[in-house]
Amino acid sequence: MSGMPHRAGYVAIVGRPNAGKSTLLNALLGVKLAIATHKAQTTRHRILGIHSDAHSQILFLDTPGVIDPRYKLHEAMMAAVASATRDADVVLHLVDLRFPEDVALVTKSFPSLTKPVILGLNKADLADEAAIAASKETLMKGFPYAAFVELSARNGTGLDALMSELTARLPVCPPFYPKDQLSEHPERFFVAELIREQVFLLYEEEIPYEVAVEIASYQETDEIDHIHADLVVSRDSLKGMVIGKGGAALKKLGTRARLQIEEFTGRRVNLKLFVKVREKWRDKDAFLRGMGYM
Repeated sequence: MSGMPHRAGYVAIVGRPNAGKSTLLNALLGVKLAIATHKAQTTRHRILGIHSDAHSQILFLDTPGVIDPRYKLHEAMMAAVASATRDADVVLHLVDLRFPEDVALVTKSFPSLTKPVILGLNKADLADEAAIAASKETLMKGFPYAAFVELSARNGTGLDALMSELTARLPVCPPFYPKDQLSEHPERFFVAELIREQVFLLYEEEIPYEVAVEIASYQETDEIDHIHADLVVSRDSLKGMVIGKGGAALKKLGTRARLQIEEFTGRRVNLKLFVKVREKWRDKDAFLRGMGYM
């Protein structure tokens, strides 16, 4: 075993919204790195998660769900998908087996056929054998996949087979990062994401899609971390909805987000949330650049 070559490289996880990409990333890493909710388009950024073992290092790129863009924010999200597939050594196309897949919409994100694309048939535990066989046949006819794997990101089945397929196609290469590193994003990035996750879980309709989270200040002390975060909404009428009657909704959001942040950092947190209005921020280049979307 000592003579086994070390492999390392990038794997882009792409697919439609709610295919289970973030859930899969967390399952493969064994830690919650990417936020995941039952609502589509929870992921907005390209997120790097690093999986290392003795003989390999896979740099997973979790990407936003592939959609037809309606705002500049959506265009930036789709540019992140294209960038990830361009940078990757292997592409993993993740499909929710319960729903018919628009192969053309997703595969137009693949810049070329010069790199292997693995088909991940997710949520196999929720689909019957006939549906799995039909989806597999349709998808394999629609695109020249290098291999396919049936899996369930939620209950962990098929993950070893998936890792074998991915690792075998990575170049022989030394590791890019220290073996104990899980990501390259700073802690405040994940704090903002954890707050945004609770926005998706607590608010209904379009509200989560019109909210951005900006960390205004982050001060670590020996006893407690002091975090000041702004919830940026796209129109004035949303401000009251986010705050809620007597501030109840914002207080509930703050409590739930604080608990998630404390679990993530392992430290006590004093979290203060404020709501700010920036009209039509989803179509403002300067704001999107400042938030790291462009």
